[in-house]
Amino acid sequence: MHLLINIDVPDLPAAEALYTQAFDLIAARRFGDGGVELLGAQAPIYLLQNPSGSMAAADRPRDYTRHWTPVHLDVVVDSLEPALDRALQAGLVQETDIREANWGRIVRLADPWGHGWCLLQFVNRGYDEIAT
Repeated sequence: MHLLINIDVPDLPAAEALYTQAFDLIAARRFGDGGVELLGAQAPIYLLQNPSGSMAAADRPRDYTRHWTPVHLDVVVDSLEPALDRALQAGLVQETDIREANWGRIVRLADPWGHGWCLLQFVNRGYDEIAT
């Protein structure tokens, strides 16, 4: 399977600036004024400009306020605090304190368009600490 990540945003230049700064991604291909491909993760991330209120899924309009979805993105980092500082400086908002677990450390964030993100720092054997 080849995975592509698509993220709707209402302001493409602002989103490109935020994600490239926060996660050290680089802009690659551009799709007119409506999209940009970001590289540097295990899967390419496509930022797609779609205005608030436009049709999203079925009969639901896009809403860029903070929302919950069962899908979110985790970014694995070597050191949590510097990655968190970088993400906050780029414009993400910290939603939780850093939480410690036997597999590692995690902090939850949100971008200005309502999408949830987590930063993870694995310790010891990572998820193998809890796998059966």
